[in-house]
Amino acid sequence: MKHNMVSWFEIPVTDMDRAKAFYDAVFGIEIGIHNMNELVMGWFPFAEGKTGASGSLVLHKDFYVPGGNKGVVIYFSSEDVQIQLDRIESGGGTIVKPKTEIGGGHGFMAVFMDTEGNRIALHSQK
Repeated sequence: MKHNMVSWFEIPVTDMDRAKAFYDAVFGIEIGIHNMNELVMGWFPFAEGKTGASGSLVLHKDFYVPGGNKGVVIYFSSEDVQIQLDRIESGGGTIVKPKTEIGGGHGFMAVFMDTEGNRIALHSQK
């Protein structure tokens, strides 16, 4: 395989404004909202020519439902997971697993629940 397996991700939301505000604050980004009739997408910034996947917050009344402790977990890359962890609770999320060393030189990880009830993880080397 000549590329990483993940090319796109979608995070279900029930309140796009609340979810956008949370992710914008936690990661210091600006999510772009795109209304596509029954589907509303909040696109995460994409850096052309850089490694890693991009994705979207997704609001659709029949198809996308936040998963809680079930389903897929995505990991967002970070310079230091503690940076984002320090913003989670003030943004309305909950820390599920604090910064934890993975071991074997694989860096650190943490897990949080976003404002929509999705379980999301963070990864960094320091």
